[in-house]
Amino acid sequence: MSCTEPLTAPRPRLPEWLRLRLPTSNTFAQTRNLLQDLRLHTVCESAKCPNHWECWSKGTATFMIAGDRCTRACGFCAVSTAKPLALEQDEPQRVAEATQRMKLRHVVITAVARDDLADGGAEHFRLTIEAVRAQNPGIVIEVLVPDFQDKDACIDTVISARPEIYNHNLETVRRLTPSVRSRATYDRSLSVLAKVKQRAGATLYTKSGIMLGLGETEAELFEAMRDLREANCDILTLGQYLQPTLKHLPVVEFVRPETFEEYGRVAESLGFLHVASGPMVRSSYHAEEFQLPRPPHS
Repeated sequence: MSCTEPLTAPRPRLPEWLRLRLPTSNTFAQTRNLLQDLRLHTVCESAKCPNHWECWSKGTATFMIAGDRCTRACGFCAVSTAKPLALEQDEPQRVAEATQRMKLRHVVITAVARDDLADGGAEHFRLTIEAVRAQNPGIVIEVLVPDFQDKDACIDTVISARPEIYNHNLETVRRLTPSVRSRATYDRSLSVLAKVKQRAGATLYTKSGIMLGLGETEAELFEAMRDLREANCDILTLGQYLQPTLKHLPVVEFVRPETFEEYGRVAESLGFLHVASGPMVRSSYHAEEFQLPRPPHS
């Protein structure tokens, strides 16, 4: 290698359908200031979500609890990997206050993986869900959780707080999982989703997401969809993987919008109750538009 060659290949130019126009809105600054005032993290910022500007300009955000330091180092994720700090005991109430001040009708709460904690942060999820519901009656609560190493007690702890939607992402197809995900397995994620339905039944919906463009084949994607349905997953999101930094996995393919539409139709034919499929779709993007009948709590 000559001294003039770059150490890392440049990221490919984004196709036209992925080039976003940044919205101009006072609401963006208001959302940012509110989150700073309440000392809250969001996956919007920490994961360098491309929809960050749009969502904040509409007064929505996905809260990320349990800190902004993850114990895992997934090849696709921009969240920092570092030794986590202690949980902040007043964080659940701060999330509840932010939810109220933002007048949210559907809130998404996620977290970094906390493998350093015996319960993986499950109790912190429970306390946050309960605080949000107490201060925001009638709100739809969606949680996007790590796998908790498939521990029954941790899953039961989150279920006990009765979120309406329990989201855990499969992220990619079976073959690519070892290179894409850190300390996670394809079958463990399927087990978590199946276990939630077995234990909670009709009292909540399960949801999962898959990123496209990492080198998966169409046959592998369809197999993953079928595996999710066999685990009784209700809701599916399909979106384009975008490389957050040069240190992360490269994009193998930019999937065209019409292909996403086709994949969405395939998913619907498999029996998913709701499918969001498009280049800019993310796990919590426009989550409030999922107009599903709310299941009765037992």
